[in-house]
Amino acid sequence: MEPVAAACAYEATLDHDELILIGDFGGGTSDFSLLCVGPGVRRRGRSPKDLLGNSGVGIAGDAFDARIVRKLVSPALGSNSEARSLNKLLPAVPAWIYGNLERWHYLSFLRTNSVREILKSARIRALEPEKIQALISLIEEDLGYQLHQAVQQVKFELSHSHSAEFRFRDGGMDLRITVTRREFESWIENDLQAIEKSIDKLLKASGIHSRAVDRVFLTGGSSFVPAVRRIFETRFGKDRIRGGNEFTSVAHGLALRAAESLRQTS
Repeated sequence: MEPVAAACAYEATLDHDELILIGDFGGGTSDFSLLCVGPGVRRRGRSPKDLLGNSGVGIAGDAFDARIVRKLVSPALGSNSEARSLNKLLPAVPAWIYGNLERWHYLSFLRTNSVREILKSARIRALEPEKIQALISLIEEDLGYQLHQAVQQVKFELSHSHSAEFRFRDGGMDLRITVTRREFESWIENDLQAIEKSIDKLLKASGIHSRAVDRVFLTGGSSFVPAVRRIFETRFGKDRIRGGNEFTSVAHGLALRAAESLRQTS
């Protein structure tokens, strides 16, 4: 329903009918719909035939943020660090602990006595104890939300610049790490391929050639990511891509549909 709602918001700007593809990039999913919209559609009354198809994939902003945490933040907190164990070097901290950093609300689950003991022992044996201490501070001060705000900020900056500095200073932590857009795009390459496949699947299932699509309307925060936009520009051409009100178009469209339903029943 969300991409259809975004389509209604876009439709309100039209003075003619169009066949459009809506790309709605939320926090956890990317959803796509092909549908006919416009004043002519409204006048004759909408029908199920106006919706030519839907597809989607469980990848969007949260997944992109998780890749930044995994590739950029976690190494600064010891994910690649080793510790002495007998006569061998082993990973200092179990990987599952870093996995919990990739969703901001999961970090609170690490504030347990068993995790404290694991990290205390790891810090003593680690070759880079300062990184393990930074991880301990992050968990003890419950800074998951603040960390992911910083992750989203660097993602935003990379949408407008070819490089940016990840900055996180809170509690006992002070991280400053430079990252390039090329690095970020390499981290989300598999996610981008999944999005591409979902769009191609929608076109194939609907029997619609990309040339037949009049406009592509992109909404949601991740629609600003240049690598995401290139997927659509490659298939449909830059001149057919539209955006606007990326954070409010779904809510606006839902309100328009509600008003339209009220008029029909009154």
